[in-house]
Amino acid sequence: MSPTQVVVIVIVVLVVAALVAVALAAARRRSLRQRFGPEYDRVVAERDSRSAAERELRDRERRHAELELTPLDPESRARYAAAWEELQVRFVDSPGETVGDADELVSRLIAERGYPTGDFSDQIAHLSVEHARTLTHYRDAHEIRLRTERGEASTEELRQAVVHYRALIADLLGEEPVGHQPPAQRRPDHPHDATSR
Repeated sequence: MSPTQVVVIVIVVLVVAALVAVALAAARRRSLRQRFGPEYDRVVAERDSRSAAERELRDRERRHAELELTPLDPESRARYAAAWEELQVRFVDSPGETVGDADELVSRLIAERGYPTGDFSDQIAHLSVEHARTLTHYRDAHEIRLRTERGEASTEELRQAVVHYRALIADLLGEEPVGHQPPAQRRPDHPHDATSR
C-alpha cells in the first residue's frame, strides 16, 4: 500500500468519524429538545453556548435518575384533587391566601412523589425532566406568589396564579383534577356548578 493510499484511507476514516459524531450530536440534541420542550430553548437562551445548555440538561437527567420517585396511589391522587377543588372554591373569598395554599399544596405533592422541595431552582431542575411543558406555569405562579407576599399582586394576577398552579397540578396528577373554569368564573350558588364538578 502506497503512502498516498494510506493518507486517503486515513482521511476517509476521519471524515466518516466526523459524520458519525455530528449525527450522534444531532440525535442527542433532538432527544433533549423532545424531552425538555420549551425548557430546552429557555436553558439555551440562559447559557453561554448550546453545548453548555445541553450539558446542564443532561446533568438534570442524571440527577433525576438518582431520585426515588413514587407514583401516587389512587387515594392520594383523589385527596390532592379534592384539596385542589376546595382551594379553587375558596379563591373568591380569599384570593391571596388561596395562592399561598396552592403553592403549599404543590410542594406537598412533589414531596410525596419524591422530588426535593428545598430551593425553587432545584425543584424546577428536577421537575423539568418529566414535567418541562408545565414549568412556565410553575414559574409564573411562583413569581405571583412572591409578589403576593410583598402585597404587589392584583386580583387578576392572583386568578392567573391559580390557573397556572392548576396546570401544574394536573400534570403532576396525570389528569385534570377540576373543571376547566378559571376560579373567578366559578359561582358556588349556581346550580350548574354542582353538576360540572
